[in-house]
Amino acid sequence: MPSTSREVADEALVRSLFTEHGRAMLAYATQLTRDRAAAEDVVQEALVRAWRHPDSLANGKGSVRGWLLTVVRNIVVDQVRARARRAPEVGESPPDAAVEGDHADRIVTSMVVVDALNRLSPEHREVLEQVYLKGNTVAEAAKELGIPPGTVKSRSFYALRALREAEPQIVRAAS
Repeated sequence: MPSTSREVADEALVRSLFTEHGRAMLAYATQLTRDRAAAEDVVQEALVRAWRHPDSLANGKGSVRGWLLTVVRNIVVDQVRARARRAPEVGESPPDAAVEGDHADRIVTSMVVVDALNRLSPEHREVLEQVYLKGNTVAEAAKELGIPPGTVKSRSFYALRALREAEPQIVRAAS
């Protein structure tokens, strides 16, 4: 289907705006959103607005880049305000937050871990409690238990190995 001269002119306008100002717009939008994909969407929306209102670009009130960057900022502000107005969506979490299982899964895992720990010798269990539950270093655990650091290391190695062999789901749940 052949393009009309208006469509060709519109496409040329958007291409020239993007060629000349796209990098600056993307950098600014990325700085504002802290998200490259969201910034690309903002730049695309700003170019659509420029395409819809070409008269705003030639009004003589300032630079084209200034107008475009103002549009970028306004779009980001509008998005932030819109998010603040609506209730958070179910299951919404920060992008880098780990997805957790439900409460029942955590209880079952806790029960399995406690049962597996009870099957260990008291010496192995004490070392794991010192190192993993209390967060002590090997030297601190050795001092607390009155044994050499090498013994703490070997007992923790053998205790973890016994847990892995006895309950493979513990390792999966902990990862």
